[in-house]
Amino acid sequence: MLSRPNIYVFSDKDKNNDRKHVLNTSFQDNLKLQGVGMTSQRTRERLVQRLVDKGITNLHVLDAMRRLPRHLFLDEALSHRAYEDTALPIGHGQTLSQPYIVARMTELLIGATVKRDKVLEIGTGSGYQTSLLASFVGELYSVERIKPLQDKARQILRQLRINNVRLYHADGGFGWPSQGPFDAILSAAAPARIPDDLKQQLAPDGVLIIPVGEQEQVLTMVIRKGDSDEFHQQAIEPVKFVPLLHGVTR
Repeated sequence: MLSRPNIYVFSDKDKNNDRKHVLNTSFQDNLKLQGVGMTSQRTRERLVQRLVDKGITNLHVLDAMRRLPRHLFLDEALSHRAYEDTALPIGHGQTLSQPYIVARMTELLIGATVKRDKVLEIGTGSGYQTSLLASFVGELYSVERIKPLQDKARQILRQLRINNVRLYHADGGFGWPSQGPFDAILSAAAPARIPDDLKQQLAPDGVLIIPVGEQEQVLTMVIRKGDSDEFHQQAIEPVKFVPLLHGVTR
């Protein structure tokens, strides 16, 4: 028997609690957000320059990457590597995506969409891509199959006072049909082929950004043609993501 999936909504009560939390934030908590040494603002600036050198041009994305404290999404033992442009482990066989890829996928989604009132993310992970994407959308619906990762992401989103995200513990390959259609869908895990379930949850002219493949993966953009069942597919560049797996874990 399938268990009922867990849905977490950031409500007005959460916002009020967040405000109280901010008023009571200690000096140490502020210091952790700002970062020191290898997590300092200067280190973040060097990362942003590397993103520019690799071709990221959207100034809003670059500014959001500059402000986002990536070290919060890692265990403390790895925080000194937070602003390297590389993927890093977050446990449960998952990784914190490479900053370039996070910025690239966000830039592609922004550039290809007419509106972004409702956006779906497949693979919340620790919440890094979630936190960036939330800056550019009305409401973000994020699905994660691994409960401990979702719980950690929830805590960080609260800490960062990001209140336009809904979290869903479920198999990401099926998307979130009850909340669709979506103006855009972004997947942080790679299926062997693009799931029809995700394409059918796109709104008219909706955009899907997804890595596709097994041994060799390609970042792919899919655009729905109006409200038809026709889709335009474009290969963007080679990538390497964790596979999109079925089932959920608690």
